[in-house]
Parts: sequence; structure tokens; C-alpha cells
Amino acid sequence: MGRRNPARRRPRGVESTIRIIGGEWRGRRLPVTIAEGLRPTPDRVRETLFNWLAPRIEGARCLDLFAGTGALGIEALSRGAAHVQFIDSDREAIASIRRTLDTLGAGERATLTQGDALCTPLGTSGSRIAPEIVFIDPPFAGHLHGAALDAIFAALAPNARVYLEYPAADQATIESLLAGRARILREKRAGQVGYCLAEPSGDGEDERQPQTP
Repeated sequence: MGRRNPARRRPRGVESTIRIIGGEWRGRRLPVTIAEGLRPTPDRVRETLFNWLAPRIEGARCLDLFAGTGALGIEALSRGAAHVQFIDSDREAIASIRRTLDTLGAGERATLTQGDALCTPLGTSGSRIAPEIVFIDPPFAGHLHGAALDAIFAALAPNARVYLEYPAADQATIESLLAGRARILREKRAGQVGYCLAEPSGDGEDERQPQTP
């Protein structure tokens, strides 16, 4: 997934690469087009996240909101996810993800949607897919985490997992947004970036599982 980071802007159309951390395409470097202000989620963050998701990524239906480079969704496919829906408002970002999926021969396992991640219907017109894993990494400056959670919570599959990436300074805000509707299962920080994995809670409790190193 790409993040719009105002402090590290790039010109539109700059070619870069992402490295797949694990799974079928482990170690492979794939070209991506970096639109202005986008960059992939760092390798070490992706590695930690997919270690957390290892017991349930195989065969999962995933949603990559604010997809950017598509790094998270493509990593999920490499590790055996059944389907990923990529949503991003940027035409170049979606075109770049499509080229990457074509290169990998994975186009049939993905739906690509150019549009507003906060109001785009999930799935294709013929099949609404209840996501089991959702990646939420919106432009940090937009403060869109709350709106994104509002947009997807009603559509989640039972026992779904929701990943959020955010400025580390906003950790208390993220915890507040999740309180009463999700349990934070894991959370960590990498420099100025915070990230967590949560499970929707039907009973309104916010009970955290023990942290692993």
C-alpha cells in the first residue's frame, strides 16, 4: 500500500520497485509507478504485519483501501490470499497495479477500482465480497482513518482483521476510533509510523491480546 507523505513528495510517473517479502513471489522486485506523495509501506512493517496475519492469510478475501502502489495487497496475493480488491482514486496508481498483476499472472484474483475509497462499493458488480482482511493506510494529512472505518465496518466478514497505519503521534486517536467497536490485537511502531491489527468486537469490549516481541 502506498502512503501519501507530504514530506517526501515525488514527481508523478517516477518508476520505482517494491520487493515481495514472502510467499510465492518472495524476493521478487516489481516495477511500480510512484504518483506524487506516494511510497510503499516499508519492508520491515510489511514483514511484521504478515507475520501477524500468517494463520489466516491463505485463502482470505482482502480489501486494500487507498492502495497506492498496491504493496500490501500484492504481498497478500503472494502469500495465498484468494482475492484482493484494490481501491485508489489515482488513475496512474491503478494502472500500475494492473500492470504488476498482469506480470505476475494474478489478474483473475484481483478487482481494481479507481474511485473514492470511502464510498466505492466493495466487490464487483456481480459479487459483493465480504472482506476478511482490510488494509487501511490513507494519506496521513487527510485524517481519514475514522471515515474509512465507518465505510467498511458494516461490510466486514465475521472475525475479520483490520490493519491500520498512521502517524505514531496519532496512536491515542486511533485507539479512540477503535474503542467500542474493535479489539486491538497487535500494535507496533517503526520510527514515526504506528500500525496495528484489530478485530471487530460485537460486544463493544476492547480487550488486547498479549503482545509478542
